Amino acid sequence: MKVGIIGVGYVGASVAVSLLHGGVTRELLLHDRDAARAEGEAMDLAQGAPYYPRATVRAVDLDEVSRCDVVVFAAGRNGRPGESRLQLLADNFRVASEVGRVVGQHAGIIVAISNPVDVLTRVLQQSSGLPPERVFGTGTMLDTARLRQALAERLAVDSRSVHAQVLGEHGDSEIVQWSGAQVGGRPLRDWPGWTREDEQRLGHEVKRAAYEIIQRKGVTNHAIGLVTADLVRAIVRDEHRVLTVTRCHTGEGLDGVALSLPAIVGRNGATTVIPPSLDDDEAQALAHSAQVLRDAWSQLAPA
Repeated sequence: MKVGIIGVGYVGASVAVSLLHGGVTRELLLHDRDAARAEGEAMDLAQGAPYYPRATVRAVDLDEVSRCDVVVFAAGRNGRPGESRLQLLADNFRVASEVGRVVGQHAGIIVAISNPVDVLTRVLQQSSGLPPERVFGTGTMLDTARLRQALAERLAVDSRSVHAQVLGEHGDSEIVQWSGAQVGGRPLRDWPGWTREDEQRLGHEVKRAAYEIIQRKGVTNHAIGLVTADLVRAIVRDEHRVLTVTRCHTGEGLDGVALSLPAIVGRNGATTVIPPSLDDDEAQALAHSAQVLRDAWSQLAPA
C-alpha cells in the first residue's frame, strides 16, 4: 500500500522517519504547501536509504498524495506554550476542510494527527464524504502510551506488560480507565501499595505531558511519529489490532462526536468499535468529554 503525508513540519517529518525505519511502506509520498520544504525532506530521507528497509520517497502535489491508500493529515500549526489543543481549532479547521474535499475523492483511508485531532477528524470525515471507519485519528493512542510508560516507571515493570488506556478527547477532558487497568493480568487496583492518590497524580501527569514538552522544546513530534507509524502499520498489514483511535460515532449518546474508544483497526479502517466497561465515574467523565467536543464543534461553521 502507498502511504502519503500531508504537512511535513516537525511532526510530519517524524512520522516519515518512523514509517521508513519500521518498513511500513515501499512508497512514501510527501506534500506540503511549502513545496521546497517537501522536496528537501524527501531528498534528505531518500539519502538514508541504506539504513532502512527498501522504500522510495518523493515530494508530490496534493492531487497525487491524495491518491495514496493511506493519507496522514499532519498539516496546520502546532500548539504554543500554554495553549490548549482546542485553541488550535480556528486556525486548523480551514486547512482540514480544504484537504478533506480533495483527498476524499481518491484516498482509501485518512489518518488525522493534527490537533485538535478529535474535532479535525470530524471535519475531515464530513468534508471528504468518506464513511467514519475510513477517517480516524491517532486520538488517545499517544496518551495511552504515556500512561503505560508512567505506570511502568511507578511499578518497576516493562511498559509492554502494562494494559491500561486513555479514552475520550485527546486533550484536557480525557479520562483514564483505571477500573480496567491491569499489569500481568492482575487488576492495577489490587497491586500492592497502589492508591487512588496514585491515580490522580499519574492521570494529571499524562494530561499535562504535552504542555510540559512544548514549554521546553516548542513541539511534540517524536512520540507521535512512532504512534502514527504503529497505527499505519496496523492498517497496511491488516493486523486487526484494538487501538484507542478517534472516529465519529453513532449511538450511546455519541452521535456525530469523534472521540477515542477502542476499535479494531485493519485494512478497511477503524471498523468495529468496542464499548469499554466503565464504572459510574468513568462513564460520567466520558459523557463530559463528549460534551466538551460537541461544544467545540458548535463553534464552527462546518464545510
